[in-house]
Amino acid sequence: MPHVHHGASGSFGPVLVTVIVVITALAYLRGWISLRSNSPISAWRACSFLLGLLLIWVATASPVSTLDHELLTVHMLKHLLLLTIAPPLLWLGEPMRCLARTFQPAAWGTRVSALRKVGKALAQPEVCWLTAAAALVAWHIPAVFTLALQSATWHFVEQSSFLAAGLLFWWPVVQPWPSVSRPELSMILYLFFATLPCDILSGFLVFCDRVVYPVYLSSSHLFGFGALGDQQCAAALMWTCVTLVYLVAGAILSMHVLSPQNSRDDELGHLDLQVKAVPRSVRQNLEAF
Repeated sequence: MPHVHHGASGSFGPVLVTVIVVITALAYLRGWISLRSNSPISAWRACSFLLGLLLIWVATASPVSTLDHELLTVHMLKHLLLLTIAPPLLWLGEPMRCLARTFQPAAWGTRVSALRKVGKALAQPEVCWLTAAAALVAWHIPAVFTLALQSATWHFVEQSSFLAAGLLFWWPVVQPWPSVSRPELSMILYLFFATLPCDILSGFLVFCDRVVYPVYLSSSHLFGFGALGDQQCAAALMWTCVTLVYLVAGAILSMHVLSPQNSRDDELGHLDLQVKAVPRSVRQNLEAF
């Protein structure tokens, strides 16, 4: 079966992606520099965002990305970068603040409430989890997988859906601005259940004794990989990478949830609710006293 060199949706595709990535990086840096005078964002967050952009470029426009029609392992690596690794790095950089500052320097603060409403509507954990799981499973159905590998248009749709699903999935975990960053124990379960679709898919590909994606039977077998060995390597990569990333994220969330600072914040919030529950007349008498 024929397959196309997607890295080129002609040679124009990588150039366009590179231009978009560079423009986004420059816009972010301009906003980041502008915010340093009154509401600075840490340098490590800026580095995180730029690293996320770099990984998106690697997955979609670099010379490595053109090898995905030869090796399933490279194809799986691209999926991992777009769905699992790049999105949390982007959100950690607080891009909404920087980009809003760049494009609306005078009025960006007035849009906070609108952004909060949009974020709250989209970032329901159930919706985010189902979206990411559906994208992962649907694009690995053999017929759909082959369609994306043979069509530059569908390959673009595939990569875009992985990135969009990844951004949506990681929103409730990272809780970027304008969300209220407050780690919850439920997010650890959220990450645990998110590993299940990956475990099932990767386990099937690792232990299957046949080539699930016949399109790779006609590949050039780079680096000495046979089609079945390539499939097992790709599945092992997904299994290991997803487990490690989610484990690290879960450990960080656990430390935040159990930190003394978070406990003090909960106590203060509970105390505030108790004060508000006191009748207004009583509070006024206490204040007067």
